[in-house]
This record gives sequence, C-alpha cells and structure tokens, in this order.
Amino acid sequence: MTLFEQRGDESMLFKPKKSASCGGLSPGNAERFLREEFNSEKNPDLILRRIVSADGVVALLAFVNGMADERKLDEFVIRPLERGTIRGSAPEEMITRITQIAEARLVTDIGKAARLIAEGMSALFTEGANACVVFETRGFEKRAVGEAVNESVVLGPKESFTESLRTNITLLRRVMKNPALTAEMLEINGAEPTPAALVYINGRTKGSLLEEIRGRVASVDTDTLITSGIVEQLIEDASLLPLPRILSTERPDRAASHILGGSAVLIVDGSPFALVMPVTLFSLMDSPEDVYLRPPLGSVLRVVRYIGALVCVLMPGYFLALALYHQGMLTTEVLSTVIASRQMVFEPIAAEMIILLLIFQLIREAGLRIPGPIGQAIGIIGGLIMGQAAVAAHLASTVVLIIVAASGLGNFCIPDYSAQLAASYFRMAAVIAACLAGLLGVTAALVFAVSVLADTESFGKPYLAPLSPRRSRRRPFIIRGRIGGASYEKGA
Repeated sequence: MTLFEQRGDESMLFKPKKSASCGGLSPGNAERFLREEFNSEKNPDLILRRIVSADGVVALLAFVNGMADERKLDEFVIRPLERGTIRGSAPEEMITRITQIAEARLVTDIGKAARLIAEGMSALFTEGANACVVFETRGFEKRAVGEAVNESVVLGPKESFTESLRTNITLLRRVMKNPALTAEMLEINGAEPTPAALVYINGRTKGSLLEEIRGRVASVDTDTLITSGIVEQLIEDASLLPLPRILSTERPDRAASHILGGSAVLIVDGSPFALVMPVTLFSLMDSPEDVYLRPPLGSVLRVVRYIGALVCVLMPGYFLALALYHQGMLTTEVLSTVIASRQMVFEPIAAEMIILLLIFQLIREAGLRIPGPIGQAIGIIGGLIMGQAAVAAHLASTVVLIIVAASGLGNFCIPDYSAQLAASYFRMAAVIAACLAGLLGVTAALVFAVSVLADTESFGKPYLAPLSPRRSRRRPFIIRGRIGGASYEKGA
C-alpha cells in the first residue's frame, strides 16, 4: 500500500464536490472539473499545462504551484511527452515507455486525483484513456534535519525528526537497516485528511498491538487540524491520570530502540515527533544516552534520576507535614532554623509553600516561552532575583525556598517533558495532602497514586511493568545491564 492509498471507505478521506471516473474524460472535461474543484478563479495556485506530443495529441498536466517540483516535471514529464508519440497509447505505456518519473501510478477516480494533486503530486490526463497517471513530484520546501532540542544529549546522535513524513521514515530506516521494518501508511480523519505511518518490525511487534493502534487511529474523527499531540490525546485511554501513556520523542535513535523492543511508532505528517506505543512509567525515565555509557555509569545516572523524581514529588509535602504536624521528628537545630527563617514572614507556611511552587512554575514557563538565550537568562536571573527579593521583603523563608529549589532540580532530572509536568501535578497533590493530614495524608496520597498506576495500562501493557506484575529478573530494573550479554534486556 503506497503513501496515498486509503484503507476502507475513500469517501471518508476526501469529499470533492462531485466525483467521476477518469475513463472517457478528455483533457477539456478534466480541466473544467479541476478548475471548479480548486476554485481557480480566485485561486491561481492550480497550474494546468496543455502538452502537445510529437504526433499532435493534446494532454493535460495538472499540479499545484509550489507543491510540485517544476524542474522534475519539465525534465522527466513535459519534454518526453513533447518528443514522443502517444497516439493510441494506454496509460500504462505513459509510465513504462514515455515519462521518466520513478514513482507513478494509475488513478481511475478524478476526485482522488484532485486530492493527490493538492498534496503535491501531478496528474496527466490524455484523450480516451481509462485512467489518469499520477506522478510523485512533490518538491515543496521543508526544514532540514537538525539537532534535537528537547532531548539533547552529550553522547549519541544529534539529529532529530522533521515535519516531513518521508524524511522521518528515512531517518528510521537509516538507523534500522532491516528488510522487515514496515512503514504502514494510514490516513487520519481531521479537518483535512492527514497521512501517517505506523512503523514496526514485522514478526517482532505483536499483531494485537498493531490491530489496536489501527482501530484507534481509524476511529479518530475531529474537525481540528491533525498533529501528533492531538492524535496522542485522541487515541490514548481517557483518564484523569496526568502521566502520558504514549511516549512522544523527537529522536530517531530513541524511537528505533523501542521498535527493536517490540513497540510500534506512529509518525504523523507535519509533526516532528514520533509516538511510541506502548510505554511504561520506567521507559519515560530512561534517557537516550543511557546506552552510550558503561553499565556502572549508566546505572548511577539512572539512580540519581529516580532520586531526583522522588525529591521532586515528595520533599515539599514531607517537609510541610513535619513542620505542621510532626515537629517532634525534627531535631532542635533544624526546628530552630525553620523558626528563625520564618520570622517576619506573615503568611502560613502551607500558603508560602504553595505560592513558591506556583512562582517556580511561572518562571519555568516564562523561560520556555521566550526563545534562545534570553529565556535561559530569565529562568536563572529571574529566579535568583525574585528569591532574594522575597526573602529580603519577608515574603518567603529561606528554608522553604531551598525546599522548592531542590524540588525543581529534581523535576528537571526527569527526561520526558510530559512526565515533568505530571510530576508537578503529583507534587502539588502531596502538598495538599500534607496540609490536611500530615504524613498520614502524604502516605495515603502515595498509596492511592501507586494503586492507580498499577491499574493503568498502555495499549494492553501494564504501566508499572516489570515491577507490577512482578517478573523474574536477574537484576533490579533500574540497573542497566551489559549490552550484548545475557543480562541485557531490551527496553530496560
């Protein structure tokens, strides 16, 4: 199945004003249909070029200006037609004997041909033919392959996905030179039908997983413009759980490693992110450069990463529970330091903690939204200035400020951006639970969160696997195994 062939009912993908067979259509009739379909009176982008062959036969070449490669059309379609004899030639002969485009096919429905023309291909209509010839001549401008921004690493490849579907598939094929690597082409129903590719290794990825993904993609029906972020929300299970059940990555090497582990990857045309399914909580905590480090170093970094995540989620709530309800668990020195730092601070410590956490999120969002080095300067200098000014003005205490800063550093240890935001959600829930019931509230919130995660699945795979359900392993799942050895496990 080629990129633009459709699964199921084609009428769901493209709805022209009217549909007719190309068979028996003269170039004049095709021209009238396309002019009406593309509203050419007000839309000059449709190019209709009449070509006269050497034996006097008139043909019509249709394409959209800026979407098709005009140099390729001129050299491999127009000139061969003008020099050749096409009287009585079947459309198949146009492909095999006359024109010189590598990828071409026959289309018997002019509505489908109009949709392909809008996507950057070109169509050739000849007198008396029972089909029109559609050429792969897309040549619109696209962003070059650049360096990964959101998932930058010290070691490993630097290239990232782009907005071009074909380029993204090629990037995966460059990493995995496997004949069994399959890029199954799908269409996603949105405001405009959007091409997508389901990439997997035939025989390694479970058929039940592929069927579930195909079914969920086919069920998408929305009036919004399709992007990978929208597709991710529409095909994952509806839940209030903030953690993602689909991994969104911009790195071809990371997507390839999951494909080799039996996962499937969905790439949407126009989006520089690939959607990996299924995923677990622990795969969200893996960094792309873990495999480029020796096992001891990679294991240390993973342990530090998990400690940072726990500090992010639990430290503010734990400290607040001790300060409000369990002062006896603090030493005299620590309690004196907390009391001294809160002198002249007028708001309650719980309100102070919540306000500082919100301010931290404000500074973070401001740093992200302002591009380039200016955003980094605002994040660092703004935080320092506001923190120092808040302490000097007795709006915040130094101890709470340090707790919030440590929690923020732990949040940045989480590799996945969506997981970082979800950790902030859990952190605020732990703070509220600490305000209501101290350590008992924090413990109850933690048990409830773990219970919900244990009951969650990502496309049929338990979200806490391999921790729950428990599997027999030779080593803890956080410790990185030796690559190529018996102890190494894919996706761990």
